[in-house]
Amino acid sequence: MILLDGKKTSAEIKEEIAIEVAKLKEQGKKTPHLAAILVGNDGASRTYVNAKVKACEKVGFNSTLVRLEDTISEEELLSEINKLNTNNDIDGFIVQLPLPKHIDEQKVLMAVNPDKDVDGFHPTNVGKMTLNLPTFLPATPAGILELLERYNVETSGKNVVVIGRSHIVGSPMSILLSQKRTVGNATVTITHSRTKNLEAFTKEADIVVVALGVAEFLKGDMVKDGVVVIDVGITRVDDATKKNGFRLLGDVHFESVAPKASYITPVPGGVGPMTIAMLMKNTLLARERSEA
Repeated sequence: MILLDGKKTSAEIKEEIAIEVAKLKEQGKKTPHLAAILVGNDGASRTYVNAKVKACEKVGFNSTLVRLEDTISEEELLSEINKLNTNNDIDGFIVQLPLPKHIDEQKVLMAVNPDKDVDGFHPTNVGKMTLNLPTFLPATPAGILELLERYNVETSGKNVVVIGRSHIVGSPMSILLSQKRTVGNATVTITHSRTKNLEAFTKEADIVVVALGVAEFLKGDMVKDGVVVIDVGITRVDDATKKNGFRLLGDVHFESVAPKASYITPVPGGVGPMTIAMLMKNTLLARERSEA
């Protein structure tokens, strides 16, 4: 069993990006600039945004964090997005999800300029991805592709089962892995909460991508020997023995699945760090495109 080490791989990617940024600065060119909008005080969202700001510092990007109260109106939030859309110094930006209940997430994501949509969530970029045209790929699926490629995990002709159909992970992952690309050419089955006899699918899978949001959902008796397992889930569980009062669990029951796996991502330290690395990669791409 080989651990797909997202922490180590993301550090390598960030190092590669830092070299590119250093070259831009040497040539007197504009430093890439990523902005993030954080609405409210959700603990997990704050953690994610802080990690993104730290990653910007690490690679030499400029970063801006726009903090807004969770009482902000939808109209005011759209106004803040417009400011970033029209600010030529900002190459790309993200709106950290989830948003407060009174704000329409779809409306907000539609308001982001597709050329600055480094999360890859805008319908324009989703459409380009679906047609296999150059665009910003959603950061988490892109991170998974990168991890599989750097560990030389074969996907061509493989039977892949994706558990979960979200627009952020499950749906784009199924599209990307079935496409004609280096990490692709797989036969993909997308499953979800309404799938009957889900185990029948997972037991036949060469690769399983779990993005369901249910802690330790995938058990060892649901997979075959030699399976490749990508765990996208992350759930906080109260744990008084831990200094911070909680521990993080993935969607995979690691203890029972790992002994059967040929490759597996840990939680934490697997897909999560890769997501942030790919966000940096998309920002560098946005910076390059703005000059083209």
